[in-house]
Amino acid sequence: MSDITTAVGVRTGLFIGGEERFTQDVLRVADPGKKGVIVGEAAAATPGDVADAVAAAKAAYPGWSALSPRERAAKMADAIAGIDEDRDTDAAILSQENGKVRFEAWVDALVFELRWNLALMLADEVDTGKTLPVVPGAIPMTTEVTHQSLGVVSIIVPFNWPIAILAASLPHALLAGNTVIVKAPPSAPLATARLTQRVAEKLPAGVLNVVTGRDEDMAGLIQNTDIAKVCFTGSVGGGKRIMQMASTSLTRVTLELGGNDAAVFLQDAVIDDAHLDRLFGAIYDTTGQICMNAKRVYAHRSRLDEIVAGLSARLQNTVLGYGLDEGTTMGPLHSPVQKAFVADIIQEAKDAGADVREFGTLPGGDLEGGNFIRPAIVIDPDPSLRIVTQEQFGPVIPIIPFDTEQEAVAAANDTWAGLGGSVWTADPEAAQRVGSQLVCGYVWINDHGANRCDLRAPFGGMKQSGIGREQGIEGIRAFQDTRSIATIDPDALAAMAH
Repeated sequence: MSDITTAVGVRTGLFIGGEERFTQDVLRVADPGKKGVIVGEAAAATPGDVADAVAAAKAAYPGWSALSPRERAAKMADAIAGIDEDRDTDAAILSQENGKVRFEAWVDALVFELRWNLALMLADEVDTGKTLPVVPGAIPMTTEVTHQSLGVVSIIVPFNWPIAILAASLPHALLAGNTVIVKAPPSAPLATARLTQRVAEKLPAGVLNVVTGRDEDMAGLIQNTDIAKVCFTGSVGGGKRIMQMASTSLTRVTLELGGNDAAVFLQDAVIDDAHLDRLFGAIYDTTGQICMNAKRVYAHRSRLDEIVAGLSARLQNTVLGYGLDEGTTMGPLHSPVQKAFVADIIQEAKDAGADVREFGTLPGGDLEGGNFIRPAIVIDPDPSLRIVTQEQFGPVIPIIPFDTEQEAVAAANDTWAGLGGSVWTADPEAAQRVGSQLVCGYVWINDHGANRCDLRAPFGGMKQSGIGREQGIEGIRAFQDTRSIATIDPDALAAMAH
């Protein structure tokens, strides 16, 4: 450990039952851009700490769930007030622990506030049910269909956009009447834990709790019988493990998992600077580490060269560097493991004879050992290569030609994933025709990517990209159960007997 810089800039604790708690054991958070540098330390919860968090949330649940949705919304609005005052600091910390450029980290924190406030606008719909009227000739009963909060829920977020992703479910869970335990990502917990604690401190004790720690000590967030639901965002492999663990106690799950999004460019697609800028961001934002980034581009054969040229021109301006440095346009990958994987699938494409074009210059100096990789385009690879079949989660994209619309749709759907997809065309009818055939949870027209999502709309995947939906009223319902209350009219029943 002699090559590790020990100066710790940030230290975060647990927040359980309204109180901050520090632990003897800590997570040392590595800087992805500077090998051997530690950004800060986060408390490492024990299984006992996790059990305490569940107990605190359980104790707070009766009081919180007894409030009306409007009362909860008012308290939540107070809790978010002033959250922007520390946004610059949150962004700087997140950039250092995650690796992405400062602006993206700043937007990460901004989206938390946007999603939170959009959720509060749904307060009047939380308890909206329906009445099933008496059916002539049947047993004379009127049935009210209502919604009930679940109880204690845990929300587990990933490293890439942890703060923004948290807000796709946290405010919805709270507004629905649940109490919550948030688990920040172990490799990048600092900014998320700080921000979430500031919100939790303004809510009644136990309503919102924050834990950080090693995955092997977190089973209580899933298997404790007092946990009613787990909301997990992460890899497909992680989702399978969560689902398997949850099965022992029949704990409900929402899983927002990986993607292999296809962007389909039809023959009449508009390919100008504006559209190419959108495509470039959809592929390379956050160094390609976004689940809903475009992961495969299918281009009509007559338009392939235009797309390659447009992306190449933008990639030639890429400045690989430290996320906080002025002028940096692309930071490092988050982990050495991911760097090795992306490098391996690029090399595999080269070895198979694909046309691989790489751009940018790897940084030197104190960044030489960071998790940097040159962004790349892979032109017309064999569709069986991992660059096509697997989620790259890095700054590389295969561009594959097609000749017919049917061929493009079949290729786009020929994958394990079903998170997002896009259709690029000047013809609105073609956009709807092709878009409606894509087997995925979210379809963009002439656009793609996380920063182009309608934050009011439900989001989630099909196939192995997930189970359930977040955001919107559907995101509220995901944290509720449905109850039917039937009332029989005794007089009408007696009349029927005669």
